[in-house]
Amino acid sequence: MLRLASLLYSLISTTLAGTGVVLALVAGADGPAVLLGAAAAGAVAALPVAWFLAKRLYGA
Repeated sequence: MLRLASLLYSLISTTLAGTGVVLALVAGADGPAVLLGAAAAGAVAALPVAWFLAKRLYGA
């Protein structure tokens, strides 16, 4: 299940990090610290999402 979770994480983290950066840019933030923070928050938020989806897919 760890292999599936890591594969899902590679896809989900890039999506959530990109979404965080786009949301920060739309909100008017253009500093590098804000954009890096938004990308890092998306990458961290992807961990439980990938684990949950891997459990659901592996168990199904």
